[in-house]
Amino acid sequence: LYDNGFKTFMSSQFKHGKKTVKSGDNFYKMNYDNNRIYNTDSSGTIVFDDSGKITNKKPIDFSITKNVVVIIFTALFYISLLVFIVGMGRKIYQFWITPAPLKIPTAPTPLTQSGVVFRMIREVTLFESLFRSNKWIWLFGFLFHFGLLLILVRHLRYFIPGDLPEVFLLIQPFKYAAFAMIIGLGGLLARRIFVSRIRYISAPSDYLMLLMLIVIGVSGVIMTFTDNHTDVMAVKAFASGLVIFDWANMPTDINFLIHLFLVFVLLSIFPISKLLHVPGVFFSPTRNQVDNARKKRHISPWALKQEKDNAIKLEQTLGKDN
Repeated sequence: LYDNGFKTFMSSQFKHGKKTVKSGDNFYKMNYDNNRIYNTDSSGTIVFDDSGKITNKKPIDFSITKNVVVIIFTALFYISLLVFIVGMGRKIYQFWITPAPLKIPTAPTPLTQSGVVFRMIREVTLFESLFRSNKWIWLFGFLFHFGLLLILVRHLRYFIPGDLPEVFLLIQPFKYAAFAMIIGLGGLLARRIFVSRIRYISAPSDYLMLLMLIVIGVSGVIMTFTDNHTDVMAVKAFASGLVIFDWANMPTDINFLIHLFLVFVLLSIFPISKLLHVPGVFFSPTRNQVDNARKKRHISPWALKQEKDNAIKLEQTLGKDN
């Protein structure tokens, strides 16, 4: 522990939360309900407020009571999150500075900027162009993305420290969206396997990405709808602890560990995968351009600079000739 200096002792001295441990002039006790260590008096008194929250001071805990699995998964969370944020930021910057030398919006083209905004909203929420292209792909794609969105919203409850707002009671049915997500992924995988022209252009990474998403979804369904339930209170303590840097123990069920590990892998490879269409759609010139080529000249900044430089050089050359 670190509590105005490092304190060291064996975690077995807590006797599963039944004993108080003295180190230096301080006393510590482990609350067995959440496996966290608190400063106490010599009697090991844990003080609760009116809402049931523990008010005792918490030292910074580096102990091995947080077993090796917890340490590894905590490190994986921060590493994968850092890779995701840096990688996504870099890719978005690359998208931002990539020039669009031509006006190439696809029909039906919006004639105003507000039309572009509404077009992007329809594209992001309804997959409008995919619906026009192929109804079956649209169906499976929509099931997957919509199901995933509802699941992500429901998972927010794990990362919010303390008591949840009552609005989260309304999103409990969102757990059934996992089935929509898996059905959608299954349809997209079948398309890559059985449609010859799609199979021809599919890389091994395309199959692996879909299979990984399916395993994430199936493992979540197993933990939610079967007898292999995971302790959701322990999951919340672990997840919210990651947010506020107050690390707690985590469940070590095999389904939960597989689920969490694959989520970390997904975060890490997201910036270098085809999943980049998530931010990429906003930078697509076929979607974000106004069809006003006859009213307003479209020229990229680099081309405009080059044009001005050439004009200056031409004037200098003509001046020399005169």
